[in-house]
Amino acid sequence: MYRVFHIDQYPLPLPPGHRFPHTKYALLRELLLKEETLAPSQLELAPMADFDLLSLAHSADYIRAMENGTVSIDIIKRVGFPWSPELFRRTSATVGGGVQSALSALKYGVAGCLAGGTHHAHFDRGEGYCVFNDTAVAARLLIRDHQIKKIAIVDLDVHQGNGNSSILGQDKEVFIASIHGEKNYPFRKVPSSIDIGLPDGATDDMYLEALGRVMREVERFEPEFIFYQMGVDPLKEDKLGKLALTYDGLMTRDRTVLQFAKDHSIPISLALGGGYADPIELSVRAYANTYKILNSVWNLREK
Repeated sequence: MYRVFHIDQYPLPLPPGHRFPHTKYALLRELLLKEETLAPSQLELAPMADFDLLSLAHSADYIRAMENGTVSIDIIKRVGFPWSPELFRRTSATVGGGVQSALSALKYGVAGCLAGGTHHAHFDRGEGYCVFNDTAVAARLLIRDHQIKKIAIVDLDVHQGNGNSSILGQDKEVFIASIHGEKNYPFRKVPSSIDIGLPDGATDDMYLEALGRVMREVERFEPEFIFYQMGVDPLKEDKLGKLALTYDGLMTRDRTVLQFAKDHSIPISLALGGGYADPIELSVRAYANTYKILNSVWNLREK
């Protein structure tokens, strides 16, 4: 049975009224267990990534500054979280969960982390609620230690993954695909291998047509491993998304990506990505649907 990693035991202290919906992580884990989409035995606490792991994608100066609190005010403003020792531990664990998910996917074919997809983190700075880049670290580790020669990142968060592209854009082993809101954050995008920017209000049909184009390019690349950034912020109820996807549209999206991986026997690692609906339970439902689709595709624990 596949494994899923979580970071719920690493608190993130935020001031009252902070706009980031940090409660979604625990809510999702609880919902997945309540609906028996996951069994308790499948869930594991993510370990913290150490300095050497973080160094695969980030500068030594940036890592140390985030650890000891000397990071610049400008970077902290870009990240959007106040600095604290807990922030460093939690974001290191997010990377640790992403790495363990990737390694577990090599063994079981699929795995996930109930966090991560922190695709706005760059080599020497974070931004957009992203401190360290879990996908970039894990991709570099697979290439270095497991001789994976071709990796595809399928990034379906509504916000373009500028950090993925700034770190990995020159790595010939990595193909980065992004479908995002053209007019949404980040406003200065770093080109991916393929970028499809959608207009505000884009519907299920528009989105799925773009996904078909993306997956044909992924197939042409012939990856040996896939990282799936399964952000649910394209949902029409999302406060930061500006697109108009329904639950059905998101589930068709998920099935397309997951079925592709299974049909081609390509290990796939899932990262949570963005979700900012109000109430946040709408985003949590969308995340949980992705795991229901995963179980359906792999014929596991269907409910």
